[in-house]
Amino acid sequence: MTATGTREIREVAERALAWVDAHRADFALGEDALAADGEVDRSWKPLGELAQVCATVTRHTAPPDPLHARAAGLLEFAWHQTGQGELFPRIQRLEPFATYPLEVYGAFASAGYRHPAYEEAAAVVARTRSWWLTEQEPTRRLAVLSAEERSGIRRAGPEELLPAGTWLAGRPEPWTFERDAGYAATHVVFHLTDWGRDPGALPPDLASYLADWLPAWLDTCLEAGMWDLSCELLAVAATVPRPESEPLLEGAWQRVRAAQHPSGALPELEHTPGGAGDDGSERHFMNHYHSTLMAAFAAVLTTAQPREATDGTTDAAGRTRHRQSGQGAPA
Repeated sequence: MTATGTREIREVAERALAWVDAHRADFALGEDALAADGEVDRSWKPLGELAQVCATVTRHTAPPDPLHARAAGLLEFAWHQTGQGELFPRIQRLEPFATYPLEVYGAFASAGYRHPAYEEAAAVVARTRSWWLTEQEPTRRLAVLSAEERSGIRRAGPEELLPAGTWLAGRPEPWTFERDAGYAATHVVFHLTDWGRDPGALPPDLASYLADWLPAWLDTCLEAGMWDLSCELLAVAATVPRPESEPLLEGAWQRVRAAQHPSGALPELEHTPGGAGDDGSERHFMNHYHSTLMAAFAAVLTTAQPREATDGTTDAAGRTRHRQSGQGAPA
């Protein structure tokens, strides 16, 4: 990657997080966050994705970096939305066998935000046969296992089932790749590598398969204007060993950069309903927030090297810390 290319990719991340910061109110949990009929995909899911991407950005940037500071501030905002973690035990009591609270909590835990009381309650449920016998798609179960690991939860269960049952682990005919398979494949990589923190955790056979076929899949998604999935594939490309000077990757970033609005938002699809204008509507937010977060996520993985923690967890301010009794954010 040329110096100019690296700088331009870095600008994609900066602009994307600037848009996210300007729209932080849209990530806030509403009064329906604990409602039995609440829409999780419009409340907890965006907040959890915000926390995950910002955790990655703070991990891969140094504290003096303005990108690090912005991501750290967004992490603090997201943790505040959970009542410094207090909403997690509350939702645990309401929905003890729902996995999404633990998945969201795992993103915070990876950045050093802990709530021991919730972890204790979640561990009790995770020891039940009902928890680990619940039928789930393999990629989703891998997400739950990852969240358990991040949250310090250990359970008795057939962990050897994964990732063998996933689409990616089967190394299927590359021409069978399509949208759903693409999202499943990228998330297998994210969970196995702890969202880019441990690239070496990806099994060599999967890394080799991805090195062979990811360029063709990425080119297909770019041609179709599937910016969200393209960014996820670029994040995988940053995790899988590949030649830094590969022309496709630099060309892919040029296309993503061209698709990014001046505001920093990136639409999920080239022909996203609502067009390029930010009218402040919920529809605009829902059609742009995930792809914009993925643009920042992939750009940071592509341009930065992770900082090594000397012990325990590294918090959002770049300090290494141990688990705290966690009624608040890291000190």
